[in-house]
Amino acid sequence: MKFITNVTAEAHDEFVKQSPLNHLLQSSTWAKVKDNWSSKIVGVTNDDDELIASSLVLIKTLPLGFTMFYAPRGPIMDYHNHALVQFFFKSLKQFAKKHKALFIKIDPAVLYRTAKFGQKEPSEVLTEALEVIGTIKAAGAEHVGFNYVMKETIQPRFQANEPLTDDMNQIYPKHAKRIMKDAINRGVTGRRVDISMLPKFSQVVSMTETRKGVALRNSDYFEQLMTLYGEDAYLHLAEVNLKDKYAELQAQLKQIEKDIAETPENQKKRFNRLNDQKKSTEKYLKEFADYDTTQDEPTVIAGILSIKFGNTMEMLYAGMNDEFKKFYPQYLLYPKAFEDAFQAGAVWANMGGVEGNLDDGLSKFKSNFNPDIQELIGEFNIPVNGLLYKLSNLAYKRRKNRK
Repeated sequence: MKFITNVTAEAHDEFVKQSPLNHLLQSSTWAKVKDNWSSKIVGVTNDDDELIASSLVLIKTLPLGFTMFYAPRGPIMDYHNHALVQFFFKSLKQFAKKHKALFIKIDPAVLYRTAKFGQKEPSEVLTEALEVIGTIKAAGAEHVGFNYVMKETIQPRFQANEPLTDDMNQIYPKHAKRIMKDAINRGVTGRRVDISMLPKFSQVVSMTETRKGVALRNSDYFEQLMTLYGEDAYLHLAEVNLKDKYAELQAQLKQIEKDIAETPENQKKRFNRLNDQKKSTEKYLKEFADYDTTQDEPTVIAGILSIKFGNTMEMLYAGMNDEFKKFYPQYLLYPKAFEDAFQAGAVWANMGGVEGNLDDGLSKFKSNFNPDIQELIGEFNIPVNGLLYKLSNLAYKRRKNRK
């Protein structure tokens, strides 16, 4: 085996995409997204000069000329090959010393266990996962632990992953399907748009930031993502044409009232059905009275920005105008994103991280689409500078908590 520090972006990306540990954060382009870090792509080749391990490594500059190495959702290799794991980490550690690294942080996307949201009995831990943890520790790494809180780790240890099929309606729960139908009745539509619509997306993300009191990303960052990933960047928006839908509902109510007036007294079933339709239409009209129904252009009320890499779609950022929460735009937007991801060859759509206890609002919302809740093995630290590692790791934790 040979350790190399100049793996080409093309060779690395192809290797990652073919791996069961494939992840967007290991794409070579991600280094350009994280432009406040420097980076290297390192790997291992066999006797035939074939790549058998590869990793994007981000390098963070620390005070006094020291650095920290981080392999986001990596490295990518066969963790059941003990000799390979030992060789890779020994070589990476030697390489990190040359860059004055204090420690190396890794968090490979190795599955620890998986379950459906609301599953009563906890799933069994995968035997292979325990073996991988043991192999990594035997190579000199320290396991950070089985964290349940997202803020304690760089990347979430729990994630909601949607399995994609050609008929997603078979997956969604009945109550979610009812809400989807309700969104359609309110005139909500979902579609993929190009980069020119980013300002509209940024607006709804900003509204989400204000509502939740969190800081996400700005328009420049979103533009950078879409520019770097090109056709693999997916921007979906949910819209409603308030003027057209309001006029449609008015015409619908007028027709229902006409039908009621023309219904003979002995047709009680028809009379009751029409009255139910009237109440429903009047309810929608009452909601529209709170909005400006004179605009000709559709109003953007929600959005999702996703990136496809290999056979997985990563849904990175989402936002919604809370004034339209009764329109349930996300219930049409997510299925549209799933559909487009599947058509592009993805088999999973990662809806993002969730808290380990699954009792937060974000987890409960994502449960409406019946995803798999995947628990990963977590983070590891590989000490490089033994004397300074403990102090630097303590400082890192304190900084992260403050952030």
